[in-house]
Amino acid sequence: MQFRMTEGLEVLQQTPAVLDALLRGKSQTWLNTRNTADAFSPVDVLGHLIHGERTDWIPRTRIMLVHQDRQAFEPFDRFGFQDLIAGKTIDALLEDFAQARHQSLAALHSFKLTEAQFALPGLHPELGPVTLGNHLANWVVHDLGHITQIAKTMAWAYRDETGPWFAYTTILH
Repeated sequence: MQFRMTEGLEVLQQTPAVLDALLRGKSQTWLNTRNTADAFSPVDVLGHLIHGERTDWIPRTRIMLVHQDRQAFEPFDRFGFQDLIAGKTIDALLEDFAQARHQSLAALHSFKLTEAQFALPGLHPELGPVTLGNHLANWVVHDLGHITQIAKTMAWAYRDETGPWFAYTTILH
């Protein structure tokens, strides 16, 4: 499926509400569960998404619009969220994410991107040459991947309690 801005926006606009529905009102047990000791918890994922809104999607889009591939993106710190989430409630984090995403989408809209601009080149510090279309499509896939990650992490918490249904519960495999 070819990237189309209108279809991508369907996901990007709804991600804050999806995460709100998944996480608001959950106990600390659910919010801090992990598949392994070094895996992200649902709160960590939310922090990671907030950090990405501030340092990745729109800043890298701006780099491609202004400098194209003459300036590499700043490396993204996957763990740069830790100070952002320290001491905050889930409600506050969900609000932070919704506000940050709203600001990102407003900035994206202000660019008035054309389909021809999706071919603009960029330079990822690890992956090398990319296009603006690759970047925007990845933003959508990134959201969907982390929504899935949260659901899988939460399901994993009850993996040993499913009994014989474990064999049929594909999210646990």
